[in-house]
Order: sequence, then C-alpha cells, then structure tokens
Amino acid sequence: MLEPKKTKYRKQHRGRRKGKATSGNFIAFGEYGLVALEPAWVTARQIEASRVAIAHQMKKGGKLWVRIFPDKPVTKKPAETRMGKGKGAPEFWVSVVKPGRIIFELEGMTAADAQHLLRLAANKLPMKTRFVKREVGIRYEGF
Repeated sequence: MLEPKKTKYRKQHRGRRKGKATSGNFIAFGEYGLVALEPAWVTARQIEASRVAIAHQMKKGGKLWVRIFPDKPVTKKPAETRMGKGKGAPEFWVSVVKPGRIIFELEGMTAADAQHLLRLAANKLPMKTRFVKREVGIRYEGF
C-alpha cells in the first residue's frame, strides 16, 4: 500500500475539492491515459486495486505509470466515543484528485487493449473517468 515515508505533520485539515487540476493534467509519459472527470479522494487501497487489475491483465505487454500518490492522512475517531478529547488517529491515506487530473498512463499496446485495461482500473475508482490518447500540447482542463 502506498503511503509517505515521513510527513512534517501527522494530521491535516480536510480542505476543499473545488476547481480543476492545474498540474498533472496532460499525458507526460505514455500514449494513453485515464483522466478524472469529477473531484474525489482516492484512497491508497483504491489505487492499489486499480494498479493490480491493470498489471494482472497486462502481464508483460506494456508499461504503466501511476500519476497520483496518497499523501493526505484521513483521521477517524473510534466507534462509540464521546465528543471532545481531540482529533482521531490517522486511519488511511488519500490522494486529492480534481477534474482533469491524469490518474494512470499506459504505453506499448494498441488503443483497444489500453482502453480495456483502463476501464478495469476505472471500475475500482470512486469517480467518473475518461480514456484519452496523447496529443501534443493538450491539457485536459475543459471537464
């Protein structure tokens, strides 16, 4: 499971998910990509499940890049705990994904195969996504 080795602070505020992705919104490495259409928190477990689904079907047929990393801790208080007594302990890690962000990239296969693999990955993610092909100078901002 992905998580940072070390962070400056153990706990973070929840923040907002408004706006579009300003970084990571173009295909930088591969030929095909999976772009987010909605804002979401993607957990480390969801990223790993998607990656395993792609790797299992792909075998040795291409190369995969995971373009998001879960670096935000989410805290939870234990069940049946009274109010007060501070914030809960960090439970899991999430990556904040905004519309237009490239989540996965693939290369070394046909477009049909890449679309099939990225659909398997998209089924494991909590937001709507779209399959995109590499085009020079295109940033996926208009979603």
